[in-house]
Amino acid sequence: MDLLEKMNAAISYIESNLDEEIDYGEIAKIACFSEHHFKRMFSFIAGISLAEYVRRRRLTLAAFDLKESDMRVIDVAIKYGYNSPDSFSRAFQTLHEVAPSSVKHSDVTLKAYPRMTFQIAIKGDVEMNYKFVEKKAFTVVGKKETVAGGAEFNPKLWVHLDEIEESVKPYDNTSFPGTLQISLTKENGDIDYYVATATTKPCPKVLEQLEISAQTWAVFQTMGEMPDALLKTWERVYTEWFPTSGYELAEAPEFVRGDDTNTEVWVPVRKQK
Repeated sequence: MDLLEKMNAAISYIESNLDEEIDYGEIAKIACFSEHHFKRMFSFIAGISLAEYVRRRRLTLAAFDLKESDMRVIDVAIKYGYNSPDSFSRAFQTLHEVAPSSVKHSDVTLKAYPRMTFQIAIKGDVEMNYKFVEKKAFTVVGKKETVAGGAEFNPKLWVHLDEIEESVKPYDNTSFPGTLQISLTKENGDIDYYVATATTKPCPKVLEQLEISAQTWAVFQTMGEMPDALLKTWERVYTEWFPTSGYELAEAPEFVRGDDTNTEVWVPVRKQK
């Protein structure tokens, strides 16, 4: 079974269980990836997180149920995994911009998010410059922000990026110099984002510390004008390099290192099982 078939089989599992509890580990198993890797790959290929896709599909089907059947709002809420009618109503109104109680009115406009399918796209005509780096464990200190997994990745720290970079410079004392923009995806899909530097100095109270374990990294050189070149590199890593490399994402932070003239994307990897 090739990658395309695996991804579509994973979508079939999701669609068959939208009115049940979804086992994200099982989805990843069907796709033959780790759960962490599948979630990251899905978000880059689909443009939304896996959790957001599930939410949109459930609320799409919920609208059909409310429109076409005699089901009560509370019954539909329970069917699609909401603990209360209030939480369901808030989610429904956020997506459809109408209350679930108004769906039966003939003039109500609803939003439908169709089932996703993966199709072949011919790529790979542009080279990707990368290398593998075996790196020992190291410690970073810096500013941290937690970004909600379902939201657009737009950390507030970016507003004060120059100021933060200056504040961490005094701690930059290792053979791995420079500012690191680190992303660590958590179990619930939220992302801990750091602007930091590698150090051996004690962490001051005004900064956060993160221990990064020994790891193999695939390091990609960005090419072109920023920030578009950086975004394009991330996309190509997940949609072109990973599917053909025999590697998968390891459960460790990803980070960007460098500046506008020499920027690298560091991705933790391991051989695919």
